[in-house]
Amino acid sequence: MSEVTSPTSAAPADPLQAGRDALARHDWREAFELLSRADSEGSLAGADLEALALAAFFAARGGVDVDVKERAFKVYQAEGNDLRAAYLAIDLARGYGYAGKPSIASAWTRRAERLLEGDGETYVHGYLALVRSEAASMAGDVESALALAERATEIGNRGTDLDLKAFALSNLGALKIAAGATQDGFALMEEASISAVSGELSPFTSGVTACRMISTCRDLTDYRRASEWIEATERYCERQAVSGFPGICRIHRAEVAAVGGAWERAEQELERATTELAGFNAPPQADGYYAIGDIRRLKGDFEGAEAALREAHAGGRSPQPALALIRLAQGKVGAAAAAINAAVAEQTRDQWARARLLPAQVEIAIAAGDVARARAAADDLTGVVVGYPSPALEAGRGVALARVLLAEGDAAGAVPALRAAVRGWREVGAPYEVARTRAVLARALRALASEEDADLELRAALDEFGRLGARVDAAAAERELRDAEDRRSGPVQIRKTFMFTDIVGSTNLAEALGNEAWERLLRWHDDTLRGLVASGGGEIVNSTGDGFFIAFDSARRGVDCAVSIQRALRDHRASTGFAISVRIGLHAAEANRRGTDYSGMGVHVAARVAALAGGGEILVTAETLAEAGDVATGDAREVPIKGMTAPVSLASIAWS
Repeated sequence: MSEVTSPTSAAPADPLQAGRDALARHDWREAFELLSRADSEGSLAGADLEALALAAFFAARGGVDVDVKERAFKVYQAEGNDLRAAYLAIDLARGYGYAGKPSIASAWTRRAERLLEGDGETYVHGYLALVRSEAASMAGDVESALALAERATEIGNRGTDLDLKAFALSNLGALKIAAGATQDGFALMEEASISAVSGELSPFTSGVTACRMISTCRDLTDYRRASEWIEATERYCERQAVSGFPGICRIHRAEVAAVGGAWERAEQELERATTELAGFNAPPQADGYYAIGDIRRLKGDFEGAEAALREAHAGGRSPQPALALIRLAQGKVGAAAAAINAAVAEQTRDQWARARLLPAQVEIAIAAGDVARARAAADDLTGVVVGYPSPALEAGRGVALARVLLAEGDAAGAVPALRAAVRGWREVGAPYEVARTRAVLARALRALASEEDADLELRAALDEFGRLGARVDAAAAERELRDAEDRRSGPVQIRKTFMFTDIVGSTNLAEALGNEAWERLLRWHDDTLRGLVASGGGEIVNSTGDGFFIAFDSARRGVDCAVSIQRALRDHRASTGFAISVRIGLHAAEANRRGTDYSGMGVHVAARVAALAGGGEILVTAETLAEAGDVATGDAREVPIKGMTAPVSLASIAWS
């Protein structure tokens, strides 16, 4: 957005008055330069230092505003204006609290308390109640937070400080929403926000209040309400020449655009906004990085997604559930489950923050085979959504419930819930969610032997995934369609390299380690092997309990993956002093493929070869070596295998 500028041909004789004038017309950069000059030429009064701090903030001079406010605090003390000094101390406390520095924030709060000398009814006492409320909320003391927010609101309603009233209403509304009183909370936040976008508040308070309203709408997936406030806030910013907060508006606008499927445009807007906000040290910047990470996740750019999510985490925004869903897509089911379960367990104060995690917990728990946890998460989500059933929340709840019903074997019960969810996501205007829901619906219909309807839904989902650029989802839909066709047409002859892995002595290990330690070790094993197989181009056919049955398109890929597995185990042993021992067998052969499964003598031979291997050994057949090319091996040996008329020639790969 363009800024108001007032170029001058010569430096003004009175930079202080010129700076005040520039501030009044919101020419932030000129105000900052002029007031800084006045500051360097002589001592400024407390009010002028506050003006300089405001100009520094909106001119994106990061950190300068805090230093100037601390100086203003001292000047007010020297002037004998303890009330305004206390206000500055509270303002600094809030700023340090938002920056994640609670100890410094507490110190400034105590300074304000000493200056105020007990309870009172001044506007500064209202701000003190407000900062205490925010601290109580951060500490998990919701009851005290609500009581203090109500106290701040009472003082704001009786006084003339409109900024205080708006801050207090917004804070109280957010607390009520987090506690489940959603409609009451929104009413309070709307009262504060209409004052903000109507120009009744200071620019800083207007921006913070409107931003909080929009982010709350986003958190509750009320995209229609969010769009209304985004539009109103942008109009306010244009009228007032407030250059900092349009970056925040841009983030929220891009988030809504991403829901509508405009991923490329949304990502560009988010990158611009996060850059624009870099000089403001504003918490919404972390929201922008999270949104970038989530868009990249949906597009299948996991490396880029993780980079953005790390930035979000560094800025104070949790990377969940996006990071857990990336781990799930990478086949690291154990890591995904651990991450999402921990995030849900930690979110005890804000039910809506928990609600944003629960759909992912349902999906991941089902992938991990923990249907009971998935059912509990779906029920938890239902209990939250009933308090504010927006179309998006209700659609998300329906999909989560349907996933559980499908996992429980009730495909007939899942279908109507999924059809309703498709309608809900359409109303929201969320094409990706429509396609994802159609993909689940296709599985439910196929379970009911409605093959034609299932194909229809899945092809519609595939078309949408392709249009959006959702590569991972599109590939999964293509596989499902191919597998369905294979099942209908009967088994297909195909040549693959089959690998079996197995943990040596797993029963004894489990007994020695105990259940908890063994489960942790087994989860590490599963996630490590799944990740290596995925990066090596393999297809995990199924888990055999203590190992995996894997298929590769080429023998070379299979051998290279086996080597990477053994080396990963060796490195783990070197770094921790202990690692499980895994044996691996490979055989290249023709087999029957039916859907996602393989059968035939070639599979039988691969399993028998793995059983003959020792711990840490990669045992391969001559057929595998012939197709793999130049591979270092030990001496070959002939081994009889049940079902085979002739012995099988085997050799060990010299992987170390």
